[in-house]
Amino acid sequence: MKITIRRAIAEDCERILELVQELAVYENAPDEVTVSLEHFRDGGFGDKPIWWAFVAETTINKLPEDEGGTQTPEIVGFALYYIRFSTWKGQTLYLEDILVTEPMRGQNIGTMLFERIMQEAKEKGFKRIAWQVLEWNEPAINFYKKYNAGFDGEWVNCAIEL
Repeated sequence: MKITIRRAIAEDCERILELVQELAVYENAPDEVTVSLEHFRDGGFGDKPIWWAFVAETTINKLPEDEGGTQTPEIVGFALYYIRFSTWKGQTLYLEDILVTEPMRGQNIGTMLFERIMQEAKEKGFKRIAWQVLEWNEPAINFYKKYNAGFDGEWVNCAIEL
């Protein structure tokens, strides 16, 4: 099986949203995903994109080639980010979500996506990547610890639903 990390394109939005829903189920919030496909697509690929993403794509042979099989690409993970501005640090790449679909975990796909995000931040001249992780998500916390990520317990997340 071959894994390719590539920039997301507009045609990937439906599959990315499916994976977002998988993430919401994992985070015990399956009803919280309310963004429409149109709004999601416009946010990343409209006139003024505000998010960007990389996808992990695998190519799987459905049947052997001698039996007429073809390679079918399938998106099995994604990392979606946007740029935020820190008055103290300047531009920061904010990793909104990173997910590898459950059957594909343990194959270094998350590492490939995360390292592509780090490469993107370096290419853009950013000095920092920021993200959130749920305090109970030990697999994710352990993953980020491999990168010597700092964990800040001082800040409280705030939001207002409009």
